[in-house]
Amino acid sequence: MNTIMRKSVLSVAGLAFAGGVFAGPIAAHANPVDAKPVAAAVQGTALKPQGEQSRITLNDEQSANVKAIIAATKKAGLPERAAVISIATSLQESKLENLGHLGDMNDHDSLGLFQQRPSSGWGTPEQITDPAYSTTAFLKGLKQVDGWQDMPLTEAAQTVQVSAYPDAYAQWEQQATDLVGQHWNS
Repeated sequence: MNTIMRKSVLSVAGLAFAGGVFAGPIAAHANPVDAKPVAAAVQGTALKPQGEQSRITLNDEQSANVKAIIAATKKAGLPERAAVISIATSLQESKLENLGHLGDMNDHDSLGLFQQRPSSGWGTPEQITDPAYSTTAFLKGLKQVDGWQDMPLTEAAQTVQVSAYPDAYAQWEQQATDLVGQHWNS
């Protein structure tokens, strides 16, 4: 690799890391969940889940949050793919739990399903702990990403979230796809 390209790659990686450290969500600090890798099934779509997939069993609150994300996506007039990206993002950020302030485990002031930060302009604490509002805010960011419909899920989610763990979203794509398939028409 030539020196100019190496410096460019390192600069981009450094910026992505710095952005995640200063503005990123608390993905690594959320309550641990027993996530088990599962094989990714091939979907009938052009986009296939990347890498090892994780899956958790959802409780009633988490299932209600899935339905709220899907409802907000439909209300925004966006396709199922937007709901898949949103649910996978929330699975990574909060395991679909509407998290309040986590004390010493909190990453700055991150809250809600998407671990959005009031200090970064996502909304008030009350707004971003409302599943419909936080989903709409995430979708607004997603719509600003050129080509989000055709890019890998983890890239689309990372562009909106600016996480310190940019590849972590990919592990939830299969479960998010399954959840959207199960609830989109219900």
